[in-house]
Amino acid sequence: MRELLRLTPGEVDLTAWDTRATPGFEGGKAEGRDALAALAPELADLQERLYAEGVAGSSRRVLLVLQGMDTSGKGGVVRHVAGLVDPQGLRVAGFGAPTAEELRHDFLWRIRRALPAPGRIGVFDRSHYEDVLAVKVRGLADPTEVERRYGAINDFEAELVAAGTPVLKCLLLISPDEQRERLLARMDDPTKQWKVAASDLEDRARWSAYREAYEVALRRTDTEVAPWYVVPADRKWYRNLAVATLLRETLAQMAPAWPPAVVDVADLRRRLLDEDPVA
Repeated sequence: MRELLRLTPGEVDLTAWDTRATPGFEGGKAEGRDALAALAPELADLQERLYAEGVAGSSRRVLLVLQGMDTSGKGGVVRHVAGLVDPQGLRVAGFGAPTAEELRHDFLWRIRRALPAPGRIGVFDRSHYEDVLAVKVRGLADPTEVERRYGAINDFEAELVAAGTPVLKCLLLISPDEQRERLLARMDDPTKQWKVAASDLEDRARWSAYREAYEVALRRTDTEVAPWYVVPADRKWYRNLAVATLLRETLAQMAPAWPPAVVDVADLRRRLLDEDPVA
């Protein structure tokens, strides 16, 4: 899956991607959901091993970065993919407009504070890339500062990887037509109307500007140590399966192992068997 969805280094043209494609999977919706469910035991096992390593003193962890336009399914991935593992081993964070306190610091200050602890899987539902995407499109920082941030992001991610934290970056790519249908469905559903905001349509009106901003960001921050993966997201079931598979492949490459016991288990077992139940 990583080879199929890996962004091709160099020139980036997001209009060339088929947002309804299902690279690496020939089945349909039902088969895709079954395939996702089949991944759950292995994902849970790998995550528990990583967590156990963290308890034993390892500094290794994983960071899953989810980016995409409104309704691309970042929250859906959190529910359907991250939800396959033990929540004790997760940290989910999202980044909207910075607070007054956050604005007093460098843009990565709040990002560093939200990183997962050792042994955990961190999920960024929106991320540090908002500071070169929304900021660029809305003109919230001058071009010189935006340019500086690309380099700062590359340095930050290289630092994480060097310290044993793989950075899995997924762009959830949807079409304007699919977003329109999802926004309409949200507006028509009383249980989801609380999610509706005027900014949804304001950002949609800037679709071309956001696409161009994404293309620049992808070109500038796609590196060997922290590459980008483009996930066709018009089909929700495939989006979830693709991200779950990428996460499984990332964890499998790390090959987390059960740490050795820190006590004499054989002695404790003998004492348990020999104990006087009446005492």
